[in-house]
Amino acid sequence: MNNEDREEKEERRNVIEVVKENIPKNAMITEVTYEGCEIILYTKNKEFFNSSLDLVKSIVNKVKKRVQVRADEKILLEEETTEAFIKEVVPKDAGIRDIYFEPEFAKVIIHAEKPGIVIGKNGETLNKIKHETYWTPDIKRAPAIDSELIKSIRRMTHKEAGYRKKFLHNLGEKIYGPKKDVEWIRATFLGAGREVGRSAILLQTPQSRVLLDCGIAAGGSKPFPHLDAPEFNIQTLDAVVISHAHMDHIGLLPLLFEYGYRGPVYMTRPTRDTGVMLQMDYIGICQREGRPQPYSSKGIEEMLKHTVVVEYDEVTDITPDIRITLANAGHILGSAGVHLHIGDGLYNILYSGDIKFESTKLYDRASTDFTRVEGLILEATYGINEGVNHKQGATKTIEKIKEVIDRGGKILIPAFASGRAQEIIAIITESDINVPIYLDGMIWDSTAIHTAYPEFFSRAMQARILYRDKDPFLDPRLKAIGSNRERQAVIESSEPCIVLSTSGMLIGGPAMEYLKRFAPDPKNMLLFVGYQAEETLGRKIQRGWKYIPAEGDERGLELKLEIETAEGLGGHGDVNQLFAYINSLKTRPKKIVLNHGDSMSCTKLARAIHKDLRIETVAPRVLETVRFR
Repeated sequence: MNNEDREEKEERRNVIEVVKENIPKNAMITEVTYEGCEIILYTKNKEFFNSSLDLVKSIVNKVKKRVQVRADEKILLEEETTEAFIKEVVPKDAGIRDIYFEPEFAKVIIHAEKPGIVIGKNGETLNKIKHETYWTPDIKRAPAIDSELIKSIRRMTHKEAGYRKKFLHNLGEKIYGPKKDVEWIRATFLGAGREVGRSAILLQTPQSRVLLDCGIAAGGSKPFPHLDAPEFNIQTLDAVVISHAHMDHIGLLPLLFEYGYRGPVYMTRPTRDTGVMLQMDYIGICQREGRPQPYSSKGIEEMLKHTVVVEYDEVTDITPDIRITLANAGHILGSAGVHLHIGDGLYNILYSGDIKFESTKLYDRASTDFTRVEGLILEATYGINEGVNHKQGATKTIEKIKEVIDRGGKILIPAFASGRAQEIIAIITESDINVPIYLDGMIWDSTAIHTAYPEFFSRAMQARILYRDKDPFLDPRLKAIGSNRERQAVIESSEPCIVLSTSGMLIGGPAMEYLKRFAPDPKNMLLFVGYQAEETLGRKIQRGWKYIPAEGDERGLELKLEIETAEGLGGHGDVNQLFAYINSLKTRPKKIVLNHGDSMSCTKLARAIHKDLRIETVAPRVLETVRFR
């Protein structure tokens, strides 16, 4: 047997066996288990627990996997005593809100307004908690705006700790099972092929079946991806990866769990929280409007139980032959480009998700820091448009808003609950505009989620929030609308104001109530700040509709208010940004596949990329399959 064969045999050996061989006998290890792609050692030896760092580093170097030592449940300090100790050693100005214990994982989860103070200088306070109590501290930022949603999500994950421990161990056994040779790689577009919405891409190798996104299309007659396609079998699905929390990418995910899927879903923490919020809102709207709902809250709960959160730039094995890295996409909070490293580097695919390759008030431009990219699945939403830049769009927006306020009018801004709404908030609160800014629909809850994750913002915004204490989401001009009575008070007031409300495409939600009441007055303005999909009311108004017909004998709605679109504020890159994104990759892709754009955008952009960059470029239709290798 040559050296190459020996290395391959060693690599395919059970990883836990290799780890066990490198543990000293006096370590008193009671369990070696998987936690997804991580390996956890539980010990009854207090001294070993507190001094195992060097050993762990040496094991990590051997197995090339993440390894952690935790205390066996028998040596953990009592929960009540531990909580008292934490409150004693952590300074009061850390703002501890909640403390949860997960004995199954030997973890104590601390929610605090200022996590850095809990951690302490050079991790001093964190280490003190760990060394004195033997619990492994897990520090989370509490949202600056109180959020029942975040509390309920975190409570649910804690409540299911016992189930999740078994689930994560079984997942690890599957991930580190035997590998097959990767003879081919192909992707089937179950949605978003030459269309915007219902993103769902089934990526297949001889061994793995991974679904990239599972969304719903806004408006239109075909809202759901083709989960009935012959290529898709929920029983053989190994993993789902979600790029971000807009409904056209995450909206149908709970249906998989209603159908019986019990595998992992990978996403960032903000994507998890925002996704649950939007899904709950969606089924609520279905119930209120008497429409059939594709899933229930039970499906959302099952999704949460099986969600594996991933940090930016963290390499994570998800199947025996695929590992992923999520990186900032510059689109919304927690949005990610998904890099798939297939067959030990045999082939690398980058799924862009939705990207903005330009710095904005909230986000740095999309990351292109990937060592290799052979195949690129790229969005084409604005693929043939040359737009104004973000700074110009922000300036024009402030100018238009001031014009309306000066004439005593009101401004209605339909916005997605997550993304454009918070970008607009950041733009307006930095200006000298001094009128109330009302947040209606799910925008207030989404904004609360944003306050829990400042580390996902641009470096400039992080500095503004964390070091200069200037959080745009805590501005006193912001007012939450929590009831129909409050909404009517805003509508009936004669004072100028700004209203940010869902839905962003005027396909329902409280924005429609404001539109009906603002429409007759020419002093008012309807301001679009985000993408309007085909067949939605927002797109029809953008194209010139001045009258909205009503059903039956009801009178329609004449639009006498001013209608404007703020260019440059959307969350997608224009044609110049998309070319710059491709050219910024460290390696030139061999193949580019376009999706998430209408037919004209996809086909014209494909021709332009092929002509200018000499890269094979295709724009598949829905249900078409593309082979990468």
